[in-house]
Amino acid sequence: MAYIADPRPHHGALPARSWLRSDAPALSLNGPWRFRLSPTATAPEDFAAEAFDDAGWDDLPVPAHWVLHGDGAYGRPIYTNVQYPFPIDPPHVPDENPTGDYRRQVDVPADLAGCERVVLRFDGVESMFRVWVNGDEVGTASGSRLAHEFDVTGSLRAGANVVAVRVHQWSAGSYLEDQDQWWLPGIFRDVTLIGRPAGGIEDVWLRTSYTDGRGLVLPEVTADAPVTLRIPALNIEQVVVAGEPVDVGEVAPWSAEEPMLYDATVSTAAETVTLRLGFRTVEIRGDQFLVNGRRVVFHGMNRHETHPERGRVFDEEHAREDLARMKRFNVNAIRTSHYPPHPRLLDLADELGFWVILECDLETHGFEKLGWHGNPSDDPAWREAYLDRVERTVERDKNHPSIVIWSLGNESGTGANLAAMSAWVHARDAGRPVHYEGDYTGDYTDLYSRMYPPVTETEQIGTDGSRTPLLGCTPAQGARQRTKPFLLCEYAHAMGNGPGALDQYEDLVHRHPRLHGGFVWEWRDHGIRTSTPDGRPFYGYGGDFGEVVHDGNFVMDGMVLSDDVPTPGLHEFKAVVQPLRLTFDGADVVIDNLRHSADTSDLRFVRRDSSALAVPPIPPGGSVRVAVDADPAAWLTIDAVLAAATAWAPEGHVVATAQRPASEAPVAPARVSSGWRPFEFENGSLVRLAGRPATGPRLELFRAPTDNDEGLSDRIEDSDESRPDVSSADVWRRAGLDRLTTRRVSVERSGDALRTVDRVAAADSALSVLMETIWSADGSVRVEILPSSGWPTVWPRIGVRFDLPGDVDGASWFGLGPHESYPDSMRAAQVGHYRATIDELSVAYARPQETGHRSQVRSLTLTSGDDPWLTLTTIPDTRGRRPGFTLSRHTPQQIARAAHPHELPPSTTSYLFIDAAQHGLGSRACGPDVWPGFALRPEARTIRLRFSPGAA
Repeated sequence: MAYIADPRPHHGALPARSWLRSDAPALSLNGPWRFRLSPTATAPEDFAAEAFDDAGWDDLPVPAHWVLHGDGAYGRPIYTNVQYPFPIDPPHVPDENPTGDYRRQVDVPADLAGCERVVLRFDGVESMFRVWVNGDEVGTASGSRLAHEFDVTGSLRAGANVVAVRVHQWSAGSYLEDQDQWWLPGIFRDVTLIGRPAGGIEDVWLRTSYTDGRGLVLPEVTADAPVTLRIPALNIEQVVVAGEPVDVGEVAPWSAEEPMLYDATVSTAAETVTLRLGFRTVEIRGDQFLVNGRRVVFHGMNRHETHPERGRVFDEEHAREDLARMKRFNVNAIRTSHYPPHPRLLDLADELGFWVILECDLETHGFEKLGWHGNPSDDPAWREAYLDRVERTVERDKNHPSIVIWSLGNESGTGANLAAMSAWVHARDAGRPVHYEGDYTGDYTDLYSRMYPPVTETEQIGTDGSRTPLLGCTPAQGARQRTKPFLLCEYAHAMGNGPGALDQYEDLVHRHPRLHGGFVWEWRDHGIRTSTPDGRPFYGYGGDFGEVVHDGNFVMDGMVLSDDVPTPGLHEFKAVVQPLRLTFDGADVVIDNLRHSADTSDLRFVRRDSSALAVPPIPPGGSVRVAVDADPAAWLTIDAVLAAATAWAPEGHVVATAQRPASEAPVAPARVSSGWRPFEFENGSLVRLAGRPATGPRLELFRAPTDNDEGLSDRIEDSDESRPDVSSADVWRRAGLDRLTTRRVSVERSGDALRTVDRVAAADSALSVLMETIWSADGSVRVEILPSSGWPTVWPRIGVRFDLPGDVDGASWFGLGPHESYPDSMRAAQVGHYRATIDELSVAYARPQETGHRSQVRSLTLTSGDDPWLTLTTIPDTRGRRPGFTLSRHTPQQIARAAHPHELPPSTTSYLFIDAAQHGLGSRACGPDVWPGFALRPEARTIRLRFSPGAA
């Protein structure tokens, strides 16, 4: 079994070529295969013989991952982020190496068998495989997300055939595939027999460019016969001559906003290949990244291929909807982290319109734990594997106009093998630049790229003349990097509730042209649908499948939950990066078109009351001022909506929006209803509220820690509260904020008012908070919160909690909504009237955590079913600040103890939190901590409420 530990990428595989649509004979081998799993790689190879009896084997679909079938009989998924799930002993892997044997009876039609050559193509197999046809071994290959072809002409025949494949879960190639994802072995992409007719077309590359309104095609066709290029829409039909460009005349250019494609064919007498062309020119000019002469700003997502039931098995309908969802949320770019996706995904990117960074199937992150000692990136023994991976990446996908940057891979340190990859790409494709974040000194890449730099550091990268040192650079190297376009290949880690500070990064992009935006980590949670022993379904993460080594819920870090539900963070992203800026200026609104290449003729501008604004088409980069006739005492919201349906959204879809505040009147004096008793007390404590059982207010300083609160990232903003070795959540727990106790200091009655004073503290702590509560017969409550001096940390919240047994199951409110909002995530929130059930108010994050806070509430009505029960009106404090609210079935302490939603206890009580303030979200699960301006330091706060019966 020495081949398993051979770092060379393959034996017998054909050179890489494009993934093409051809009219030559072909036969899909997708479908049920006979399957056997062995715990090691030492099972006999007699299964490849034609006469082998596989009657005792199981059926397994292809494409599929075997660990996602068989209800655990074929092993279970493994999730790791950085660490390898096996000993680091390159190029060796353990003898305990699950190995799947596949067999398929294939009836080959005569037209396919009669071709001059027949190729067997595998589009994706994890991690290494060996192939036989009718008992003849035809080769081996590794490179899980890469295409491999084998010439099977000499072994194949018309009629009955047997194809046998042995797949090893671990191989030398596994050291190059440590990509922060589930390890999922098996044949997970298509398998196809492809006929190669005599006089056919072996490969095609139609390089396109666009200059001054005209398109150019530079054909590169591998064929042994005359070749004709046809582009019907442009009246092009001519024989291709090697090295001679084809001027196609005036064309509409391709861009992510206006993805114009032209159908084309390349033909010989024996074969026709069909392509779709997009005309665009990519260039770097100084520190600007340009497409068709205009600067590109990437509002992107890092996208893994993942599905909660199929893993990385491609489903085109699901993928199309996924990309349409991206478009609806103003995502304009994809980084294919960290490997080439299924080739059809790139067809969809061409069609729907995305800027794509196409990444090679390469990551060796686990060697970071060893100080990169032994890293294959600088080992000559691995050079062939590195070059093979990048060649297969570029050659397969070179025809796609959406691909504007090639990326060598991710988090693989640096070294001569990466430099060799870059040199090969530059020599092969001068029309696209090369990216690799780990080349900090810029020795072999064309863009400067970083992961998770804080806002302050990002600003210094973009500032002309700055001499602030750059990571890993000498002053001279840093000066060179500042001459290049800068890209955040990963930022804003979207794990759990968050991320915060998206708007701060976006603001820098508009102030510093060297900064070209970036790619949020990441698009989608990787949860795998599973169930508890008693049948309750949930989305599993690392450790839920019995893994010995795993990285927990770090794989649940997407802007979209595993069940396709967009998170509030995605709504925030949409609002922050919207391609139009609407600014209110007196009686006018100023509209700036921030798009790359599209004017606004596809949009209508409407007030939220549905009256339209007369706005002329605004060219890209242009601006207009429009008069707005609106009552200054009313909230004015203007939306830019699609004037007609597109492939990704219906007519009326909101692309951009802005809201002008109203001049709000002071809260009216209370009107006491005759006979209404808002509060009932026993021994100075609330026991009934508006006639129903209730307790409170209880001081609450704790929130169920978010993934960012638990983060230990060392990328810390300028804050004396941040320590890279201790999470905020650990600091809060050490301070006892999750276990506060109360001592009643005094109870006083004065007329119709009741005043209580409580001292709140944690065991083993001398630090405390005084809480004074004044209850009035008119339904008013005033809570004064005063911390003692000496608190060493930020607080997660400053608020009070009311416990409401019974059937309070929803709320309507006037304030910010409709989604949850926090101090550093407010751009998607707008003032309005909203309604939701108690379950709709929370987000089902894969690990339960703080969720559901709505900021700046004016009034709140609690409901039972459809019936309003009680209304709270908030009164601003002396600085004009209004509290927010959360309505939940669980306390923060209960939520913090649960690792999954199904572990939350049953509850017959609703908990209402009124927060004077909340700590920000940040991105510290992997990125920067909360920006100091959004950090909640202990301070005195006032909460003023007025209770009234029924609806507001």
